[in-house]
Amino acid sequence: MFFKKALMFASLMILAVGGIIAISFFGMRGYSPVGIGAVPVMAPVQKTVSRVVYAIKDVWNHYFFLVSAAKQNDELKKALGDVLEQNNQCKETSLANIRMRYMLNFRKKTGQEVLVAEVIAKDPSPWFKSLIIDKGTQDGVKKGLPVVVPEGVAGIITEASKRYSKVQMIIDRNAAVDALVQRSRARGILKGNSAGQCLFQYVPRKHDVEVGDTLISSGLDGVFPKGLRIGEVAVVNKSGTGIFQEVFVSPYADFEKLEEVLVVLNPPKYEVTDDEDEE
Repeated sequence: MFFKKALMFASLMILAVGGIIAISFFGMRGYSPVGIGAVPVMAPVQKTVSRVVYAIKDVWNHYFFLVSAAKQNDELKKALGDVLEQNNQCKETSLANIRMRYMLNFRKKTGQEVLVAEVIAKDPSPWFKSLIIDKGTQDGVKKGLPVVVPEGVAGIITEASKRYSKVQMIIDRNAAVDALVQRSRARGILKGNSAGQCLFQYVPRKHDVEVGDTLISSGLDGVFPKGLRIGEVAVVNKSGTGIFQEVFVSPYADFEKLEEVLVVLNPPKYEVTDDEDEE
């Protein structure tokens, strides 16, 4: 059955091609009986063959058009991705430049010798609040140096290797900063509580401390230069029976978003004078 259909199709194609040749051949010599007689017979066949040929040609052209369009679409997507990445890099560079300007302004205002360091890691532990910076002893960093940001005090260097250093943030429960209430000069010790806030401890109940007061470093701990902003008083509790009031402080530094910090390389040391020894 299949052989008969194939033979019929082949015969039809031969007849069609032969008819086309005959029409073309005799057509070149003018109208002839053979050419004219073949036309009514071969015209429907030629029409069908032409339709098939044009259909195949149309499908073929559309196929290549679709392949070309798909290739062009991929190229456009890649180009768009490159542009978006370049735009993102420009935004990051712009933001980094803004942060660097803040850093430089801080250096000019304080007159301290500072080193800009990038934060490359943070301690994931909920009990210890520390981070790693990309500067070490080869850059002049050593244990005990204060670390700050333009917003305020950030922490202290606790470990230093050749290329990297560890910073203990002031919100760590083991951190401590000698601090003053800027308005009333009430003094106490700021300690971290690992919950994003700090406790201002050992402040007598009679000393004036109010919500909204700014805390600054006193310079008496021999680590942080005097006058650096630390945080804002968030809660004052004097309802207890002890001699000290309970004060909670929100640091100005946003420790969740730290990307760069400043290491103070030459912090001024507080020296006790002879008169103070006698007192």
